Amino acid sequence: MKIKKKHSNDYKAKVTIVALREDKTLTEIASEYGVHPIQIGKWKKTAVRNMPAVFDQKGNSESSEKEHAELIEKLYAKIGAVEVENDWLKKKLGL
Repeated sequence: MKIKKKHSNDYKAKVTIVALREDKTLTEIASEYGVHPIQIGKWKKTAVRNMPAVFDQKGNSESSEKEHAELIEKLYAKIGAVEVENDWLKKKLGL
């Protein structure tokens, strides 16, 4: 019985890209990279299934930038309110 190999994500991506090109058969790729053809097929299916998420990330970063800007604006408003409150307290206490 063979020991199960643990491939890095970079290695999986490299093999999957070759498989997606479809220049060679899965059997040829498997013999070249030492991975079973069924495993390459699974990696290829996973890549194709998750491909739309790769392009969604840009949209998410734009919305997260907007949320980040709104958070900064809220925090600056809170800082301003705290400063006004501190000034008022200093005045009342005679400091």
